[in-house]
Amino acid sequence: MKRKITISLITVCALLVTACGAIAPLRSESASGAPKMVSATMAPSAPRAAGEMVSNDIGSTTNTIDRIVIKNASLSLAVADPVASMQSITTMAEGMGGFVVSSNVYKTTISEGVELPGADITVRVPAEKLDDALKQIKALVPDAKTDILSENISGQDVTKEYTDTESRLNNLKAAETQLVKIMEAATKTEDVMAVFRELTSIREQIEVLQGQLNYYKDAARLSAVSINLKAKEAIKPITVAGWQPGLEVQKALQSLVKGLTLLVNLLIFMIIVLVPFVLIIGLPIYLIVRAVRKHRQTDRPAESKAPVVNKK
Repeated sequence: MKRKITISLITVCALLVTACGAIAPLRSESASGAPKMVSATMAPSAPRAAGEMVSNDIGSTTNTIDRIVIKNASLSLAVADPVASMQSITTMAEGMGGFVVSSNVYKTTISEGVELPGADITVRVPAEKLDDALKQIKALVPDAKTDILSENISGQDVTKEYTDTESRLNNLKAAETQLVKIMEAATKTEDVMAVFRELTSIREQIEVLQGQLNYYKDAARLSAVSINLKAKEAIKPITVAGWQPGLEVQKALQSLVKGLTLLVNLLIFMIIVLVPFVLIIGLPIYLIVRAVRKHRQTDRPAESKAPVVNKK
């Protein structure tokens, strides 16, 4: 019986070879802290039930896999009342079936010594309503060209990570089933304990992988949007008796850039056009003039020197 249990354990270990590769990276990710909250959206090829993201047909040679793209959006806006705008965003998110992840209200002091409010808020909304949510958030500002300070939307395709994790999870579950059967057939205490230890390790790994899959599924349903709200007065240029130093500095920098651009363009023109022209035209002329001078020096008769008479 002990030999049979040993052979069965070896078989189970062979099943675990392809599944254990993902555990170390996932544990290292957990050790470094909770994963950053992001949201995702899918581009489904056909309508699916809620939570159904990847369909693997084992009996067919072709697998139908939906793309799973994690998406983040962030905005920075200049608004008249940051606190009121934050409340509007909260109402919008909850009305869409989302929720507020975090919110923060703070104060900033401008150069005139005036304290102005500011706010940061992060919400999660259904992925299919992300574009609508961004439109409503940007509608809080009267002039999109000047009041939308920054906008960023990033995406990360995690389809491969999801399918790999799912495959490893299936392998671990198959190994768990085999270990349960082995433990039920064992009669000796040491055999039962050995199988139990292996089974405990397997179930811990299953929980880690299942948690990773749940994270992907949750991220597929909701998109995260982070918004920074600043008071418009806080970003106004400094004005002294109608004079705006910041604007003058900007104009001076623009003039400097234009001047440097003209100088660089002139140097490029000289290097590309004038230098080859000088080499092609000037070099032959120089060689001809040099040859003529050398020829004249060769043909010039040697000057005869008169004998020196010594007068006594």
